[in-house]
Amino acid sequence: MKTKRAFLAVSITALIVVILLISLEAYYVVVALVAGLLVIGHRELWSLLKYRKLPPVDERVRQSSGRAVRNGFVFFAVATAFLMLAFTVNKTANPDIVNVLGGLFFSAGVVYILSYFYYDRAEPNLGERGLKMIKTFLLLAGISLGAFIISAFLHNIISGLLGGEEPVFFVIAVIISPLALTVGLIGALVIFVKGLISKPA
Repeated sequence: MKTKRAFLAVSITALIVVILLISLEAYYVVVALVAGLLVIGHRELWSLLKYRKLPPVDERVRQSSGRAVRNGFVFFAVATAFLMLAFTVNKTANPDIVNVLGGLFFSAGVVYILSYFYYDRAEPNLGERGLKMIKTFLLLAGISLGAFIISAFLHNIISGLLGGEEPVFFVIAVIISPLALTVGLIGALVIFVKGLISKPA
């Protein structure tokens, strides 16, 4: 009963939000939001269409969904805060709010999907070594992304103060950080896919 009420509440809320977004002509955001909701609720929708009842929710599905929602929300909040800071510092930027929101919703949906499949399917199939490796690659990707942001910021400040190009942070932002980010993401993706296709130990 609680699952039905929660599903109904989410559906009604989503419908209201979609109607408001359509009235604002934010069609790109609507598409991203609807696609994300369909992906998140695909189990429930398929069960309702085929069996006319909601699927049973076991403890693993509940935990995986909760952790995936947490990751998606954290990503959305951090990305929103970063964009607000960037647009505040760069007064000349005039972003399209609709496209920005659509991109945020889409990206948060991707984070949710990857997180859910990781917790539900990949993590149980990875051994202790695999879990350490994927965390190491993700840490490398996170550090390189942070280094890129900080280096680009410092490069612009120092170049403005010196009246010329500053080479050190430029190299870090343009060459080193992107390479490290690529290695981290590819490494984590390889282990993630390995966990998806591997059989439980």
